[in-house]
Amino acid sequence: MSDNKGGHLARSAAMLCQNPEFRRYLDRAQSHKGGVHIPDGTHSEEDARDLIVTACNIASRAELDHNVQAATKFRQIKAHFNRWKARQDRREEATQ
Repeated sequence: MSDNKGGHLARSAAMLCQNPEFRRYLDRAQSHKGGVHIPDGTHSEEDARDLIVTACNIASRAELDHNVQAATKFRQIKAHFNRWKARQDRREEATQ
């Protein structure tokens, strides 16, 4: 285990994993990628954490603050989510 302590990015990743909208994004992305319907609410906080550490090739979110490549990948994941969320919000506004 690393002695690296988590900073801003590690906290951001933890908050993202707690966000139900991010987990819904993972449900939808996995459905789209796999071509199989995955019900909303399928991904847990732990699933979200596992996805981030796997995608960023790290063992702990704390490494995000000490590994430039992992930080870049995390920022990409977060940017993709934010774009998806903005599209969802626009769709929701259009139906009201």
